[in-house]
Amino acid sequence: MKGKKKHITIHDMARELSISGSTVSRALNDNPRISKATREAVQKLASAHNYLPNAMASSLRKGKGNTVGVIVPNINRSFFSNVIGGIEQVLSTAGYNLMICQSNELLEKEISALKTLLNARVDGILMSLSMETGTYEHIEELINRGVRMVFFDRIPEALPVDSVVIDDFHAARRLTEEMIQKGCRQPAHVGGSSAVNVYANRQRGFRQAVIDCGSEPDELYIIETNMTRQGGAAAFEKLMRLRKRPDAIICAGDLAAHGVLIAAQEKGVPVPGELAISGFANEEFTAHIRPSLTSVNQKGNEIGQKAAELFLDEEHKNEKRQIVIEPEIIFRESTGEIR
Repeated sequence: MKGKKKHITIHDMARELSISGSTVSRALNDNPRISKATREAVQKLASAHNYLPNAMASSLRKGKGNTVGVIVPNINRSFFSNVIGGIEQVLSTAGYNLMICQSNELLEKEISALKTLLNARVDGILMSLSMETGTYEHIEELINRGVRMVFFDRIPEALPVDSVVIDDFHAARRLTEEMIQKGCRQPAHVGGSSAVNVYANRQRGFRQAVIDCGSEPDELYIIETNMTRQGGAAAFEKLMRLRKRPDAIICAGDLAAHGVLIAAQEKGVPVPGELAISGFANEEFTAHIRPSLTSVNQKGNEIGQKAAELFLDEEHKNEKRQIVIEPEIIFRESTGEIR
């Protein structure tokens, strides 16, 4: 070779040393069938050219690449980042690498991410569904092909898959009851699409708390939105136009709750003086805004660890297993003196 290449290949080394590619491959793997002199010559050349093995080609040959795919709706949410951290803690110890994709809450991107991971020959996929995902044909197809899948947080409840969730129903119910017992007379709920399990369960918890406290849920005070700050602000505006304004808004996500809070401050509505606000997920910003935001700690790191453990448990992989983690409500300034 006349000069160093950025990416030297096995075939380049074979030509340089006038040996076969298979001999180079065996020498790189320190195969005792190859003479010591040849092994040393190959390894010296590889070192000189900073050779890196083609992991994809290796995985295609072996049918296994020790790589697990992870799909989340948004990587920049601290909850999902914590989940990924928990997954990595467990799987890295077991010798796996992660390939991470995000759907950006879009079904089309979720399907594209699944195809990307399949083409990469990952050994399994751990994922949380996008906000748009209401049908599961693309997932059923993978299950029927024998792809190892574990779901967390947002899950396809009707499918025979392993999953890790928190008790969304209980958390929303308890939080709403606390608000009512504190003196709130007209609570409202701002959530995501009820086609998504977590938002359906949080809404059910809200409804049940209202019933338990002797009232019937009023549909005017239950709003589904896209769970962004803008969606929360729009929900606030809609609620403020009602004849009787709510004195508590229980949100199924922190970004929506923050949007409600910003809109309330812009309108001069005292929080928590006239309006109590809570969120869900315990994103990092909730402790630092003013007033600080009451929220539900979803224990993302623990969810990630449990999802990874389910993936590694080959013995019971043909059973449908679900791990339910008890969340923790973090009471802060936005709900006053609720404890």
